[in-house]
Amino acid sequence: MANEKNDHTEENFATIETALGKSEQFIEKNKNILVYGTIGLFALVLVILGYNKYIRIPNQEEAYNKIWHAEQYFAKDSFNLALNGDGVNPGFIEIIDDFGSTPSGNLAQYYAGICYFNLAQNQEAEAAKANFESALEYLEDFSSDDLNIMPMALGVMGDCQMELGDMEKAVAKYEDAARHNDNEFMTPLYLKKAGITYSVMGKHDKALQLFEEIKTKYFRSFEYSDIKKYIAREEQLLGK
Repeated sequence: MANEKNDHTEENFATIETALGKSEQFIEKNKNILVYGTIGLFALVLVILGYNKYIRIPNQEEAYNKIWHAEQYFAKDSFNLALNGDGVNPGFIEIIDDFGSTPSGNLAQYYAGICYFNLAQNQEAEAAKANFESALEYLEDFSSDDLNIMPMALGVMGDCQMELGDMEKAVAKYEDAARHNDNEFMTPLYLKKAGITYSVMGKHDKALQLFEEIKTKYFRSFEYSDIKKYIAREEQLLGK
């Protein structure tokens, strides 16, 4: 029995030695590849660290320091200056061009979209159309995890689509805005906009469904105050 154990032990050692031998042969044959691979990985880490330290973080700080001038013009409804700058300080367009990959550059996309939307309000058809299209372009490039600002961006996109005559896309954006963050303020607002749009489209069953949702779930909202009027109209149109 002892001999059998010894035999098994010797066999195990032989197997291990064979495996180690093969590993050593593999390393010996491929040592240049392994060395260069390690160097390449190390170089990549250095590039990433260098990019973060010398490019990304400084860019973020510079963009943050520059955007506030445009934000001040935006707060004063000086939308042209907010977009294009004042000749000394950059506007949102320049910030997007120079720092589009930074958080401030992303935020400038939102501001630019709202600026173009507001500029279009008091313009004649052709100029207004171009600005509504520009507003959509910038807002579509904007993204945010903020549960308040993203629904507003989606809602303005819906308004732009309505102004451009595409009610299908408009109502889709209104519903996206309503469902993005369920709350008493924005959800009923965009449900109502979606409901009105469906009504204009002749889809009175869908309009009624959204109006009844406001009545049932958002009775503390501003939209609740006259929602019965909208429900009654849709019911009449549906012959109920």
